[in-house]
Amino acid sequence: MGYQRDTDIARNFKTIDWLKAEVLGSVASVYRSLAITDEDPRASDLANAIIGCYLLGKRLGIGYAALDEQIDANIRDNIHSGHEVEQWYKDFSALANHRKGRSS
Repeated sequence: MGYQRDTDIARNFKTIDWLKAEVLGSVASVYRSLAITDEDPRASDLANAIIGCYLLGKRLGIGYAALDEQIDANIRDNIHSGHEVEQWYKDFSALANHRKGRSS
């Protein structure tokens, strides 16, 4: 029984390292596309970074619902604190409305 548990722990650590690399790779792809003036950032790169964060959170013991709740709390905090992006563009409010519409 100890061998199986050790194998599971080792596999979990390996998976965490792999997911960290995946998230960084996706973010790097976004940065590369921003550095090339004739290339727009790809939605798939942004989506992969977000998916990677959800999967990494799960491996770290943070459930999807808990991560969603924290995202919503961070959005609210940025709205209430007067974040510049909120003041200039109302992007946090728009994101909050988008997320509310998806959960209904």
